[in-house]
Amino acid sequence: MLVIPGSRAKDVCDPHLGPTRRDLLRVGGSAMLGLSLGQVLNLQSNQAQAAEAAVHGPNFGKAKSIILVYLQGGPSHLDLWDPKDNIPDNVKSVFKRIGSKVPGMDLTENLPKLAQQTDKLSLIRSMSYTPVGLFNHTAAIYQMHTGYTADKVSPSGQLEPPTPKDFPNFGCNIIKFKPPEVPMLPFVMMPRPLQESNVVNKSGTAGFLGRAYDPYYLFPPGDDMDMNKMDKINVDDLKLRPEVTSTRLGRRARLREMINAGMPALDKAVESYDLDKYYQTALNLISSGRARDAFDLSQETDKTRDLYGRNTFGQSLLLARRLVEAGTRVVEVIWPKVANSNNHSWDHHVDLSNRMKNQSAPMLDSGLAALIGDMDDRGLLDETLVVAVGEFGRSPQRGVSTSGNNNSADGRDHWPYCYTACVAGAGIARGQVYGESDETASAPKSDPVHPIELLATMYHAIGIDPQSIVYNHLNQPRELVKAEAVTALFG
Repeated sequence: MLVIPGSRAKDVCDPHLGPTRRDLLRVGGSAMLGLSLGQVLNLQSNQAQAAEAAVHGPNFGKAKSIILVYLQGGPSHLDLWDPKDNIPDNVKSVFKRIGSKVPGMDLTENLPKLAQQTDKLSLIRSMSYTPVGLFNHTAAIYQMHTGYTADKVSPSGQLEPPTPKDFPNFGCNIIKFKPPEVPMLPFVMMPRPLQESNVVNKSGTAGFLGRAYDPYYLFPPGDDMDMNKMDKINVDDLKLRPEVTSTRLGRRARLREMINAGMPALDKAVESYDLDKYYQTALNLISSGRARDAFDLSQETDKTRDLYGRNTFGQSLLLARRLVEAGTRVVEVIWPKVANSNNHSWDHHVDLSNRMKNQSAPMLDSGLAALIGDMDDRGLLDETLVVAVGEFGRSPQRGVSTSGNNNSADGRDHWPYCYTACVAGAGIARGQVYGESDETASAPKSDPVHPIELLATMYHAIGIDPQSIVYNHLNQPRELVKAEAVTALFG
């Protein structure tokens, strides 16, 4: 008799359990119908996934990986991807509107290459939140990455340095619930830490989850103006010394396990540091060599490297694609220039027209267009969610102060009330504009999306219920994020 097992553990109380011994015995006759046990189990898995999708909504779990392109500093939506006409001169962008591959999905002249990729992405033109203590970078960055507001926010919006009590970065939550399926770095953050003024890496850690879930920080040497930082990558900690063979490394691991078995007191003393997780992850990575190979950008052709842009941002995005191909679950590429600065920073309080046209926009245009197009050509976009977003946009009216900063007549201040995010892959509708801003891009006209709803959508795409529970440093239950996924984004 052939009985194909139903949904996972439907007859027991533990949904994480797989098929029972009885299930396996009952499929023994399946070979007569030309089905192997593996095929039967695959049918079971597909059935379980379909059941999950029915509960959680469309495209739940379609993404195997997520790439967050974090445009720290707050890019001006009016000057990039939400052009407006017939508005006052001190609001209207100095840059011309251009058509894109999708009729009606216009951008500004700053994004000609991305305009040729709009048939592969969605623009959310209704990102919005009310800035209660969140009008400056650090606090807004914390909300964008963790889904929560910080406990202590100064009047200037600055936060205290990172602490083990912080809420985890979204990527740390993901790799806790969805560790990689191959010996690969689970979460990579590059090319610099999240930073504003002297607050470094706030919301860039695993916080109360523990350091075992921290990202792998790939911060090559060089300052923010060094366009060749990614050529200085040093991953010597991911390779074996010549005198240590993989067999010898394995023997060391077994010896360590034997010693630990006889030292329960020591194990008890260090258990909070998750040393076993550190050790096993490092052992697998080093012995496989998979991560080391993924970091080798010299394996890419000059044509491909040129396509992404020979700068820190472009080469970081190229590396993100390589890491996802090798099995990394989460990659965060942080815009290479800190806020509160000049040159190619997105924090355009002054000299917006020149800096946008000649520095920041060309790097964004080449890099993001290449990433989306390249991943689609390789078939990676079907199973990878790409999100490009900043912590807020810029004020519609130029030359005014909205956050206590001084702004020139050719500058825009912080504006969280309305801005744009770009999303692609993992079932996101192609060639779609979701939401609409009003006539001056000051507020959403329809379908507002809060940053934490975007986070919830990211969790949904990778197959994690956004309201799943984690426990903080006081063993108190906390939802990953108190929001629902925007499932209308999916096609």
